[in-house]
Amino acid sequence: MNVKIQTIEIPGGEPMVVMTRSDFEALRDAADAAEAAAVRAGIARGEIETFTEEETLAYLAAATPLAFWRRRRGLSQQALAAAAGISQSYVADLEAGRRKGDPALFLRLARALGVAMEAIVVDEERGAGE
Repeated sequence: MNVKIQTIEIPGGEPMVVMTRSDFEALRDAADAAEAAAVRAGIARGEIETFTEEETLAYLAAATPLAFWRRRRGLSQQALAAAAGISQSYVADLEAGRRKGDPALFLRLARALGVAMEAIVVDEERGAGE
């Protein structure tokens, strides 16, 4: 791509770059393509998980993201509880939304499940896992 750019300085002294709309759109398209290629490569390496339609429906049907991820990993509540250093009943209450945990607990649970903490925390204003 042969992009023609012009550098200008705005009154505050900050340098700015000006280019044609077509060059900007081509640059944006190239960045989008590079990001998509990186995601595909991450999926191929097993670094990024994808969901089947059935798994997506299971995620949406789960009482909490924690319950979904525990089942997806094939763990019992007892096994997850042991890995996180809590009781099975505490895991059951967390999964049902009857109890809340502190960030340190959710970090231990996330590590035991091999997911980011944000994947299992419910944000009550936005909904689960958003």
